[in-house]
Amino acid sequence: MRNTVSTSIPRRRLGAAGPEVGVLALGSWHTYDRMDFGDAVAMLRHAVDAGINMFDVAVYGMPGHPPVFTDVLFSAMVRAAGIEREDYLLSAKLWLEGYPEHSMRDQLTNALFRAGVDHADVAVLGDIRSDDLDLRKLAEDLAELEREGLLGCWGVNNWSASTILEIREHALAAGSPGPQLAQLKYSPCRRAIPDGEPFEAVFAAGVSMQASDVLEGGILAGKSGASRQIGRDPGEIRPRIQDAAKGIAELAKELDATPAQLCIAFTLTHASTSTVLFGSTSMEQLTANIAALDVLERVGADRLRSLMEPFWVDRGIVDPEGP
Repeated sequence: MRNTVSTSIPRRRLGAAGPEVGVLALGSWHTYDRMDFGDAVAMLRHAVDAGINMFDVAVYGMPGHPPVFTDVLFSAMVRAAGIEREDYLLSAKLWLEGYPEHSMRDQLTNALFRAGVDHADVAVLGDIRSDDLDLRKLAEDLAELEREGLLGCWGVNNWSASTILEIREHALAAGSPGPQLAQLKYSPCRRAIPDGEPFEAVFAAGVSMQASDVLEGGILAGKSGASRQIGRDPGEIRPRIQDAAKGIAELAKELDATPAQLCIAFTLTHASTSTVLFGSTSMEQLTANIAALDVLERVGADRLRSLMEPFWVDRGIVDPEGP
């Protein structure tokens, strides 16, 4: 398999008013908590040198579980790697559980303190799990953080298309450009929502997609997913995805690529994708994932979408409006 990339990492605008980001972004999940510190620093340095400039350092701590320090470690990694603040974009996560008691301001200032920075370039709002969320107040709170320079722009994670458009209207009224990205699950198998008609209106409004969970918790890269924490399964289609993974692996061999490279390359064929979020646990994995750009150039976007069509398993199962 080819693990070298012959093209530089291009950049795309995040939404209509966000910064330019590399089409590949590095997420942390719990990765840095488990890595050797020196290896993690070397991997981060290589990512920046390769052209990756956006890093998602959200903390996914769960009650009753040991605390995680991904964002704290990231701040130490940046210093050890000699990376200047202007050389990367930091993406934080803001949670809606307990809001507005747990304000956006308090959450963000705590995240900035832990990451050792004075502002977040992007904040992604977590899933909506309540029917009584005050979208107007939320938009006004975020607009205030933008005006103060604590927040560059913001987006949402797995929201419905109609809710994104609704909060956008409140944001515009509050003097904010509104959400610049929709972080959505997107892969050759799980694509009904981003490829559906409801989200066409979202993308037409200037919101771009950040493709996430592109390997379905590692399943599409050939891992079982049984021993690792992975995201939820809308539509309960994971068994079908496990079956489709076998065909994707066979196709990858034919194209002299890895399954992970095919999946990452596929997500970049969507016209509204601004950046693809993935995690890496080693330098080897990082360089292989970056080489997905070479696969995309070799195979071509149209041909790749055609070849991946048989593996679309959530068509007609998941509501394209979204959660």
